[in-house]
Amino acid sequence: MPVGDNRERFICISCSHIHYQNPRIIAGFLPTYENKVLLCKRAIEPRAGYWTLPAGFLENNETVEQGAIRESLEEANTNIENGSLYGVFSLPHISQIYIFYRGKLLDLNFYPGEESLATALFDETEIPWQDLAFPVMKKILTYYFEDKKSGVYPVHSEDLIYPSKTNSA
Repeated sequence: MPVGDNRERFICISCSHIHYQNPRIIAGFLPTYENKVLLCKRAIEPRAGYWTLPAGFLENNETVEQGAIRESLEEANTNIENGSLYGVFSLPHISQIYIFYRGKLLDLNFYPGEESLATALFDETEIPWQDLAFPVMKKILTYYFEDKKSGVYPVHSEDLIYPSKTNSA
C-alpha cells in the first residue's frame, strides 16, 4: 500500500512506479429506427454468437459519445444522429461502467462490421431475449421499451451487483 493511499496497488519493485488499475468504461448506443432497435450478433468472445447493442471499450483521447458512435460504426456501420445520454450502469464485480446513448438511425444502410456476424432491427416482440450477450443489455432494452410507452426517456442509472465469479456484464 503506497504511502498516503488506502488500497493495495501494484508497485514496480525496480522503480517504485505505482500501476493503478481502474474500472473500464464501455460506451454504447441504443440505435432506433421507427419502432425497432438495432442489435448486433457478436463475432468475438466473450459471448460470440449472442446479440448485443453496439458497444465497446472507450479509447484514450475520445469522449464517451465519440466512443459510442465509433463502436456503432465498427460493429454495425451505422449512420446515427447525435444521441442523448440514456443509461449509466456500474458493474463493480467486473470493474466496468457501461454508458449508453439513445439515438435514431438516419438510414437503413447498416451492415455487420468485423466484430459482428449479423445486424438486424427488432421490435419488442422480436428481441431475442434469451440470446442477449449480457444482462446489462436486457436491462437497457427493458428500460427502453417501458419508456417508449410514455414517450419519456429519462437517464437511467443503476448499480448492477452480481456474484464476482461470473462474467455478468
